[in-house]
Amino acid sequence: MYTVIFLQEGIGSLANMLPFLAIIVVFYFFMIRPQMSRQKKEKAFQSEIKKGTKVVTSSGIHGKISEINVADNTITLETGAGKIKFENSAISMELSKKYSAPAKK
Repeated sequence: MYTVIFLQEGIGSLANMLPFLAIIVVFYFFMIRPQMSRQKKEKAFQSEIKKGTKVVTSSGIHGKISEINVADNTITLETGAGKIKFENSAISMELSKKYSAPAKK
């Protein structure tokens, strides 16, 4: 009449943790590592910026660098409307690299 069900408990703690460890490894290789490399490239680009370079800011404003102030860590961009002053960290990428990127399908 009565059925007794025994549940296994002693498989091992590593076997129980394996799915969580796999999620952490996948998360690192697909999310954290590419973001770190992207930040390194952006930091290197920001340190190599020269006057006259056409750039895009992180807010999407396109312009040409007209002045670099190392003391204030600011950059002045010439846009179609006039000159705008930005922090050095606001420069996202060079304009020519944006248009040379392959189109996504």
